[in-house]
Amino acid sequence: MASGHILLVDDEPGMREAVQAYLEDTGFTVEVASNAEEGWEKLQQFTPDLVVSDVMMPRVDGYQFLAQMRGDDRFKALPVIFLTAKGMTTDRIQGFDAGCDAYLPKPFDPDELVSVVTNLLKRRAATVNAARSGGAAGSSGSSDNPEIADLARQIEELRRAVLGQRSGNGIIQKPSPIQIDLTPREKSVLDLVAQGLMNKEIAKQLETSVRNVEKYVSRLFSKTGTNSRTELVRFALEHGLTT
Repeated sequence: MASGHILLVDDEPGMREAVQAYLEDTGFTVEVASNAEEGWEKLQQFTPDLVVSDVMMPRVDGYQFLAQMRGDDRFKALPVIFLTAKGMTTDRIQGFDAGCDAYLPKPFDPDELVSVVTNLLKRRAATVNAARSGGAAGSSGSSDNPEIADLARQIEELRRAVLGQRSGNGIIQKPSPIQIDLTPREKSVLDLVAQGLMNKEIAKQLETSVRNVEKYVSRLFSKTGTNSRTELVRFALEHGLTT
């Protein structure tokens, strides 16, 4: 089953509802916005794993929306897929030049959209993991690496969403429906991951090796059924495993 938090921006209710339903049936969590302005407001409330946006929208079109995202350090590396009825080569080039990661002209096969979304999320996870490993092996802190800094910002957004209990727009903390048996050291690692610390920083705090921290993080992924640090933190916050 697929997983990931997606922001869908489309001014056509029928298309928006159909794409949302298909993505959610596939296993993704989907937040929707009916225009770019609303989409930008959503981005101030949470950082998704990926954005799917229509191009032809009133007032602010997809190209302008993308330029706004790419102009903000928080969203420079955020994967973006354009959905549009315009299928000319020049339009696709404009989309790629604007910084979109994929371009699907309408009508499109929903399975193709899911495949593109899944592959972009895998690529992003691989990039983040590589950056995380490089940050752990090097001497610089996480703030020196844009990918790691972006990950830390995503985690902080998640924490604020839960702890602030934002009017239904954030994550609502709830009791865990399952019992997860965490060792004291796994719990310590989880708490530090939820604070946005990377493996090298966690190892320093716990006075252990980076390799040991990597093992604990891997065990946490396995026990919670998550595949990335953001998914792990979201799961832990949602189910009261950390604060």
